[in-house]
Amino acid sequence: MTNDPTRTLGYLLHDTTRQMRRRLDRIAAQHGLTRAQWQLLAVLSRDDGSNQATIAERLDLEPISVCRLVDRMEAGGLVERRADPDDRRMRRIFMTDVARPAFAAIRHAADSVFEEAFAGFSAAERGTLMTLLERCNANLSEAPPTAGDTAEPSATIGRAVA
Repeated sequence: MTNDPTRTLGYLLHDTTRQMRRRLDRIAAQHGLTRAQWQLLAVLSRDDGSNQATIAERLDLEPISVCRLVDRMEAGGLVERRADPDDRRMRRIFMTDVARPAFAAIRHAADSVFEEAFAGFSAAERGTLMTLLERCNANLSEAPPTAGDTAEPSATIGRAVA
């Protein structure tokens, strides 16, 4: 193990993610979308009809931030709120036909970014990397909270906002 801080798992994951996000942000901007907007559309592409609480959890945003983001996207015709058939108090968020072509173009361009990231990797290496990252993710998802995890989310420094 090295003492070089740029060779830690956290640093490498963060830096790789940062570089990918920058490229994806540029692609999204070409389609008139912000990072928060394309990330919300990505959630809906996997689970259209999610409620705002689920979206907030998946994007690691405060619920009020998601509410404002959905307000802006709804005004732009990108998403629509619909009543939940099982709970009159809840609204579900759906991607509109206006947003689908832009998101599909971003998704296609994102695939090329991922291919670029995997340049020089064999299919076996790609599979191994994905499997190992999935295991790390599962380990952290299942791990009991540590002393640093006990703070209320609103008290967490650096909490993302839209």
